[in-house]
Amino acid sequence: MINVNDQITIEDWEITEQFVRAGGPGGQNVNKVATAVELRFEAARSPNLPDPVKARLKRLAGRRWTKDGAIVLQVSEERSQARNRDLARERLADLIRKACERPKRRVPTRVSLNQKRKRVDAKKKRGAVKALRGGVDPE
Repeated sequence: MINVNDQITIEDWEITEQFVRAGGPGGQNVNKVATAVELRFEAARSPNLPDPVKARLKRLAGRRWTKDGAIVLQVSEERSQARNRDLARERLADLIRKACERPKRRVPTRVSLNQKRKRVDAKKKRGAVKALRGGVDPE
């Protein structure tokens, strides 16, 4: 069971973990031991997540979100299977915590009339400078 925050806990039955061989450093150990973990969390079917959190989680997960509504995290940073498993669970909890935060509503701002006037004046001034560049009268 993973405690995300006071309201949300993820049960063990919602998570499946599969251990696979990892590449990278580790010498002969890499070829023998399946230390990398592939954690799969069925987010769309989770009864513990509210719908707005699920929607934000889908956006945050990006490519890690599958078509059937699961989040797949792959961790192969450590040489220990247990440590990779803990890292994957921590990352899942962090991702859900981020999804719990409601984004601030954007307050649209307006350009002040003074700024608009300054911009037009600057354009007129620049246009006047360019208008002075022209053909020279031969006489």
